[in-house]
Amino acid sequence: MVLVVVFGVALLIAVLLSGLAARTVLSTSFLFLVGGALVSDGFLGLIHITPDSDIVSVTADLALFAVLFTDGMHVSFPTLRANWKNPARALGLGMPLAFIGMALITHFLVGLDWTTSFLVGAVLAPTDPVFASAIVGRKEVPAKLRQLLNVESGINDGLALPVVLIFIAAAGPTAGHAEASLGKIALELVLGLVFGVVLPLAVIGLVRFRLLGAEPKLQPLLPLAIGVILYATCHLTHANPYLAAFSAGAVLTARSPEAKAAFEPLGEALAELAKFAALLVFGALLTPQLFGDLSVGGYVVVVLAIVLIRPASLLLSLLGTRFDRREKLVAAWFGPKGFASVVYGLLVLQAEIPQGEEAFTLIAVCIAFSIVAHSSTDVPIARLFHVDELAGVPGARHDEDTARTKKEAGHVGA
Repeated sequence: MVLVVVFGVALLIAVLLSGLAARTVLSTSFLFLVGGALVSDGFLGLIHITPDSDIVSVTADLALFAVLFTDGMHVSFPTLRANWKNPARALGLGMPLAFIGMALITHFLVGLDWTTSFLVGAVLAPTDPVFASAIVGRKEVPAKLRQLLNVESGINDGLALPVVLIFIAAAGPTAGHAEASLGKIALELVLGLVFGVVLPLAVIGLVRFRLLGAEPKLQPLLPLAIGVILYATCHLTHANPYLAAFSAGAVLTARSPEAKAAFEPLGEALAELAKFAALLVFGALLTPQLFGDLSVGGYVVVVLAIVLIRPASLLLSLLGTRFDRREKLVAAWFGPKGFASVVYGLLVLQAEIPQGEEAFTLIAVCIAFSIVAHSSTDVPIARLFHVDELAGVPGARHDEDTARTKKEAGHVGA
């Protein structure tokens, strides 16, 4: 119950400071991360969580599923068909470049063997838009930029997972059976995609029967029921839940816009709660010992991963596109490492491969630095696109209008 109390207090503080956070570099994500660290064994010792605790993997898994389910609802198939080349470039060229770049610096600066270095690269290649919400969720930001970041981050989690599993198999005790895992991994991906498409289509078909249908106050629960069934089904069948979540959200939006509209407020709130819970639990893992275990070379890798590898790889993939310079730089900067990397990092640790602990330490520190860097810079960068009314905060537009009125009055007086 201590963890529940801590979460409640952190949630209250985050809500009370959310207005300030939406207008400044203060980040609610950062508050939960720091809150988890403060109450952990490394500081106050109020909660006791280790990387192998079930609550760590469960909260990260649920948060990633919830975020991808709601992110899928932001996908517009007509827009994607018209602008598919940019996400394809980011996924087909930018992501492999980031993967290779991470593997190279990990091997040469940290000293991990090549297989484990490529495993780290695969874990840290996926991006997460939840820590750049002021960019992805703002209509004032160019649609093609929002679409690029949203589609890339929604799909790359599913693309990275098979690569992660292959390198875990290659580095672990079953290294000789890595090839045998390929068929299983492919089946899991296909099953995830099939479940993510078929289940929402089946439910939408049921709703259209004359005798069936949800009354207005229960309509938001229909997509929620789909998500719950999908999550459980994927775990029972070992299908890829992340690909299923993203595809289900996209199918719901395409085939039932009214269901998407009814669920959106509830879905966003649930995704935020899941995200905050996962951040609090992940923060509890960030003890002084964890940071002390990382070598100087490891810290250099973390910095390079954030400020060089992701920006350079995406900028190269966007050469020749119609993005202007500012849009390219923003897209290149927002490559945060989020819940997918947390989940995959835990898989690395639980696999008990020879250099698994060193790899997890590097991954965890990189995720922590990335969350701080990206969640604290989304609002300032959003303002470059004249995003004035951030996060729907009352008074943001009023303050802007007041300043404009005073400026105009000064011109009249002159």
